[in-house]
Parts: sequence; structure tokens; C-alpha cells
Amino acid sequence: MSGHLHPGYRAGRRTLRIASRTALTEHITHFELVDPDGLPLRAYQPGSHLVVTAGGRRNAYSLVDDGVAPDAYRISVLRRGEGGGSDWLHDTLRPGDLVEVEGPRSMFAPAPDQRAVLLVAGGIGITPVLSHARARVRAGLPVELVYSYRPGRAAHLADVRALAARSGVRVHEAIGAARTVETLRERLADQPMGAHAYACGPLPLLATYERLAAEAGWPTARVHLERFTAPELEAGEPFTATVASTGQRLDVPAGVSLLDTLLAAGHDVRHQCRQGVCGECRLPVRATRLEHRDFVLTDDEKRAGDTMLPCVSRGDQIEVFL
Repeated sequence: MSGHLHPGYRAGRRTLRIASRTALTEHITHFELVDPDGLPLRAYQPGSHLVVTAGGRRNAYSLVDDGVAPDAYRISVLRRGEGGGSDWLHDTLRPGDLVEVEGPRSMFAPAPDQRAVLLVAGGIGITPVLSHARARVRAGLPVELVYSYRPGRAAHLADVRALAARSGVRVHEAIGAARTVETLRERLADQPMGAHAYACGPLPLLATYERLAAEAGWPTARVHLERFTAPELEAGEPFTATVASTGQRLDVPAGVSLLDTLLAAGHDVRHQCRQGVCGECRLPVRATRLEHRDFVLTDDEKRAGDTMLPCVSRGDQIEVFL
């Protein structure tokens, strides 16, 4: 679609203007981005994200609207206090400033066969979940949403409560870990056959969500989630990779990724999260063994063994098709 002649289909690298910024909580700021020339923006699937170049980094931020005929792209950014791109956005961008973006891209889209939906959000994870909820409300479909948060740190709480006032929308606010576990266990056990569940939030919430869904008998194909971060990984064993186009052999030591090895050797590999959660660095490969350590590829894709995410995954005698 990015090659479409209509400007509203553009999704490649381009510049947008900050139309407004609003503090949602002490650490979360909401940004509204528009085309600087007033051109239309591309529609997007619920749960999509925008890649923003933030102080030399490329970070992905979920869009919060339903994606239909957007007049702006709206993202909410948590200040992490680590000096990264999100802090840069907080400290730097003001209305009128220009910023480079890519997308929207979809990594957390609704399943086409879903009959009922349970939405689960924790903290800043409300952003893509809110997009799903708004899309279902627009389509006149029922919504059930569990929102776990700590007092004073809930972004978009007013938006969630406004949705709760709509017909067909049920919202469960869960404050604190114990209440979240109790609510999730109850709601996962009380869904109709054929339902799909979608969750986004911190790692402990997602781990609990997956565990409780398994205990309730949910098939993994109906348990969807989007990660902002990934757990720490072991260093892994050293291995050798070969670049298919040149025959160049590269030694990848323990604790060093194949992605970093390829970049150090001068190969241009697009990448973003370096944690195996965004999928940007995905490469076609052939190998005697692959150790997939990402959270992007499906089980079928991992079994096929012809692609890998070199930022985290490893293996033996890997041939990279570059």
C-alpha cells in the first residue's frame, strides 16, 4: 500500500508535525501528530503502532484511535527515566515541531474469525487495547476490557470510563496485583467459545495473563499479546554465520547478537527494539539448527526454519540471505 499514489496511503519515512501535547499523568504525555501540509493520513488496523525517530533512536508507539479515517495520529508516551527516546520526546517535542515517522504498522491486529473479545491492559499497555476497544465500539460490537493500573498512573482512564458508558461495553478496573489476578481469572473463565483475548502491559501482567489463560483451557492461538520489553536472555553459545551473497564467514561470540555482528561487518540490517519483540530485523536464513528466542514469529514460522530475528536468536551454521 505504501506505493499507492494517493498521499493518504503513505507509510514510509516522512515528516509529521506535532499538533499538541497533553500531560495525562506525571510520567505519561499524549502527542497528536498531523501532516504538515494538511494531507490525509493513512487509515490503520486497531492495535497498530507508529515508529518515531526520537533523538537518534527509532521507537514504536501504539496508536490509540480506531484507525478509521484518522485526522491525526495520537500516541501516549511513558517517560522511562533512562535517557532513551521516550525521555527525548518528553523533553524535546513541542507543538509545531517536526518529527520523522514511519508507519502505521500492524503487529497486534484483531483476528479475522473472532466471535467475542476480552481485552486486557496494564499501565501504558492501555494504548493499543484502547484502539481495539474503540474499533469495536465503532463497529457496534460488544467490548469487555480489564484495565489494571496503579492509582495516579492510569493513562486514558477518562477515555476508558467514557467507553464504559456506551451500550455493550463492560469495563473492569483492577487496582493492584491481587485484584488483577482475581479479575483476570474470573473473566478468562467466563468467555464464550470462539473468543479471542488481547493483552498489552508489563511483563508480570503478561506472564499472569498467559498462565491464567492456559489454566482456563484457552488455545494459545486465541491468546494474543503485545510486548514492550522482553525478559533477560542467557548469553548463548558462540556460532558461525555465513553471508550468502559473498560467502563471508562471521564468528558470533557468546553474549553478542548476530545482528550486532552483521552491523559491525558493514551490513545494513534494519532494526529497532533489539529485544525480539518488534520484528524489524527479521532475515531469511538457512541453518542446521535455529534457537528462536523472539516473541514475534509464530510457531509455524519457527518450525519452517527459514527466517530468524538476529537481534536475539541464535543457532548453528547459519546462512544469512543478505
